[in-house]
Amino acid sequence: MTTPAFDSFDHDSHMSRAIELAREAVDRGDRPFGSVLVRDDEIIMEDSNRVVTENDIRRHPELHLAHRAVRELNPAARAETVMYTSTEPCPMCAGGMRQAGFGRVVCSVSGDELREITGGEQTVDAATILDGSTDVVGGVEADAGRQLHVEFFGSE
Repeated sequence: MTTPAFDSFDHDSHMSRAIELAREAVDRGDRPFGSVLVRDDEIIMEDSNRVVTENDIRRHPELHLAHRAVRELNPAARAETVMYTSTEPCPMCAGGMRQAGFGRVVCSVSGDELREITGGEQTVDAATILDGSTDVVGGVEADAGRQLHVEFFGSE
């Protein structure tokens, strides 16, 4: 099997879409989280947080896309995908993503940055949970991601 050329993907464009989805979530009444799943440098699935509007604690975009990917893609296809997400995944989502077997995870805002913005408690980082199964890359479109979180959490 040939390793996909993840480094040649249009990271800024894909992350911009994830952040746009996070803004759509806020506009709908949910929290500012959005994600896209990319294969061959094309978005094949996307989602945004729906925890509040669907009254479902599982409706984080990363976990929902992992669920869909396992149902719709075989393991080889999932290994050729990259999950772009507006914020480093929480432990629940990272566990689902580990089971899905994505090739890479790319985040805008790190969990540490989000904790600084929100004053939240320290949790296990996604890279720790995904270690040995999926590479985690951070800091893509970080200014735009941070701005969204500061706007949202600053008003709570």
